[in-house]
Amino acid sequence: MRIVVDTNIIFSAILNSQSWIGQIILCSDKKIKFYSPAYLKTEIRNNIQKIKKYSNLSDYEIDELISILYTRIIFISEEFMPKEILLKADELTKDVDNDDIMFVALALHLKSKLWTGDKILMNTLRQKGFKRFITTKELRERQKNR
Repeated sequence: MRIVVDTNIIFSAILNSQSWIGQIILCSDKKIKFYSPAYLKTEIRNNIQKIKKYSNLSDYEIDELISILYTRIIFISEEFMPKEILLKADELTKDVDNDDIMFVALALHLKSKLWTGDKILMNTLRQKGFKRFITTKELRERQKNR
């Protein structure tokens, strides 16, 4: 199964690696492949001060955890995205947040599910016919049943 993870999922995993989100990413079996646009790294880097503020981790621990999480994700460069996919993602996300375009585009391109905690994004996309989501609860159930 292919799953595109967005920034808020990785952000949550960094803030609490023992949470269900952190454990799903860190302990999932080989049947689940996590993908993200390379842009995720930029968003995490841009929010590193916020991560430091809200976590109880040292700079070293944060860096180590980010490195470990990144080994669980296959990053796809945005330049490999077909233009028509980017245009479709732009249309789907234009009423929400431009930062979400690449995540939606990658989910469309890979014909995969998008794992996000952004309720506004999910509701907006659902209204426009995009239904390729997977929830933390669904992933948790999957892990429990393996």
